[in-house]
Amino acid sequence: MFNTLNMRSASDLTARARIRDAALIRFGTDGIAGTSVRAVAADAGVSPALVVHHFGSKEGLRQACDDHVLEGIRSGGEAGTDALGEVLQAATPVRRYLARALLDGTAAASTLFDEIVDRTQQWLATGEEEGWVRPASDARARAVTYVSWLLAPLVLGDHVGRLLGGDPAETATAVRGARAGLEMLTSGLFADDRWLTAFNEVGER
Repeated sequence: MFNTLNMRSASDLTARARIRDAALIRFGTDGIAGTSVRAVAADAGVSPALVVHHFGSKEGLRQACDDHVLEGIRSGGEAGTDALGEVLQAATPVRRYLARALLDGTAAASTLFDEIVDRTQQWLATGEEEGWVRPASDARARAVTYVSWLLAPLVLGDHVGRLLGGDPAETATAVRGARAGLEMLTSGLFADDRWLTAFNEVGER
C-alpha cells in the first residue's frame, strides 16, 4: 500500500517541486511551527521571495505538501517486488512528514488519515476480489486498524526507535517493523481462536 508514497518522478525537478520537497523534509524534521520560509528556501537553494511567489505563505506551502502526499495516495498503484527497496528508501521523507502531521492533530492531518484509510480499504477490497486477501466481517474496521498499525511506529517514533534501535522513518527500521507485522498478518499470530471468540461474545452482548 505505502509504495504509493514514492511520489517523486524523474521529471519533477521544477523550482516549485524542489521547494515543496525541501519543505516536506523540513516540516517532517522540525514540524510546521519550527520551520521558517527562509529555512525552506535555503534547503531548496532559492530565495525566500521565490517561495512566497509560488506558495503565498508557509501555510500555502504546507497545503502543497499535503496535496502532494494525497495525490500520490490517490493515484498510486502497486510497485513490483523488485522495486520495493527503492520505493521504501524514497518514501522516508514522506514517513517523517506523516508522523509530524499526525502528531500536530490538525484538520489537514485528519484529511490525510481519512484518505489513507479510504485508499487502503479499496486496496484490500481488490485483494479480496483477486484472492490474496481474506474476507473480513467489517471491512472498514479492518482498513482503519491496518492503517493504524502501519502508522503507529511513526507516531510512537521515540519509543519504537529506542526498542528497535533506529529511526522508524528510516528504511532499515521501517522494514524490520513491517516485516514483523507482515509475518503476523500472513501466517497468523495465535494458534487458536480463543481471543477472537471472546471478543465476538463481548460484541454480541
